[in-house]
Amino acid sequence: MDVFKDFITAIEDPEKRQRVTDILTFIHTTYPQLGMRIAWGCPHFTDHGTFIFALSLASAHIAVTPESKPLRVFEADIKKAGYTASKMILRLPWTKPVDYALLSKLIDYNIQDKKDLTSYWRKPEE
Repeated sequence: MDVFKDFITAIEDPEKRQRVTDILTFIHTTYPQLGMRIAWGCPHFTDHGTFIFALSLASAHIAVTPESKPLRVFEADIKKAGYTASKMILRLPWTKPVDYALLSKLIDYNIQDKKDLTSYWRKPEE
């Protein structure tokens, strides 16, 4: 996870830094086959050169970006977890526990759904 070291150390609040570290560690440990890189200033996880999952930080939440398709597929799970989402972003409030099972569903879905994709992103209509 050295690739994320600068991103993590730049988080001033120790509780937020730990939460982000926990999420990134969970993903790396659960999905060791995924590539890791910083893109657009944010941690990205990739599989065979295609985007799987990223996150960024906002004042009220961690923004999880698995692309819009899995957010639509798991809309009911997102609501059940007490989270909100926009077309492209799932918001994990700093004040709520992280639903790691939901994160796994999003990642598993992307790995399977994008297994034959050769581009970094899905086509916009997907």
